[in-house]
Amino acid sequence: MSTLKATTRYEYGGDEFVFVELSEEMSLEALFKVLVITQNLEKKQLPGIIDICPGNASYMIRIDPDMIHPDDLIRELKEIERNMDGTDNIKINSRLIEIPALFDDPWTHEALMKFRKNHQDPNATDLEYAARINGFDSKEKFIDHFVSYPFIVSMLGFVPSLPFYFQLVDRKKQIEVPKYVTPRTFTPARAIGFGGAFGSIYPVDGAGGYQLLGIVAPEILDTEQKLSDFKDSMVFFRQNDIMQFRNVTMDEYKEIRSEVESGTFKYNMKEISYSLKEIIENPEEFAKRVRGVLKND
Repeated sequence: MSTLKATTRYEYGGDEFVFVELSEEMSLEALFKVLVITQNLEKKQLPGIIDICPGNASYMIRIDPDMIHPDDLIRELKEIERNMDGTDNIKINSRLIEIPALFDDPWTHEALMKFRKNHQDPNATDLEYAARINGFDSKEKFIDHFVSYPFIVSMLGFVPSLPFYFQLVDRKKQIEVPKYVTPRTFTPARAIGFGGAFGSIYPVDGAGGYQLLGIVAPEILDTEQKLSDFKDSMVFFRQNDIMQFRNVTMDEYKEIRSEVESGTFKYNMKEISYSLKEIIENPEEFAKRVRGVLKND
């Protein structure tokens, strides 16, 4: 089943960094390989490793060059990769998280309407445009597809707690939309964006170029760590989290916002174990399992 070619490229980043590219193509298989290698490296607890930064199809390691030479680290990394017995059946232990989201909301709608001149189709909303170019007859059918299959968090970055994620479906069903022709100068916090085949959630107000589809109800960044889900970190998401969006009404959205403000909100979150093979071979069945896990107390 494994189709990822051995195209690993190792490079130095000054004296303190080693950059490794596993594939030029961003794929689920490349992501799993990144996860396995970086997790195995972390288990080794090599002296001189300061930070491990995994990405979609690559990873970067910061080192103390006085404690470990980059060439010695590269030898270790090559050994880890050599000893990997493929990625198909490797089990990843992670979190399954339900994400309450209000689609076509008034806040992202107001923001996107201010920047229609920056858009490919000034006469349509971002949601209408995304639905049309992905072959859906209506924005409602697009939203239904969006919430029918889970997403995997492939990396974090750009600003703290911003997740990049893509949907666990057959590649022919992947949502794809171009970014704005010219980025917006404003995007509301917690907005759901989509650019290319990747989704994102904006943790704070700021500029952005992804198509705006809606807004999530709970926080994803809690700098004061008031909510219990943030007791260990002000950043909520982790790489390889499985996200399942739930389409909520305005009343449900307001209720969740009240819980957030009172400090009582908690994500519906469960432990889950999954493999690359089960996702690729039957994404519909995996999506069904995800929904079943979230419904069980």
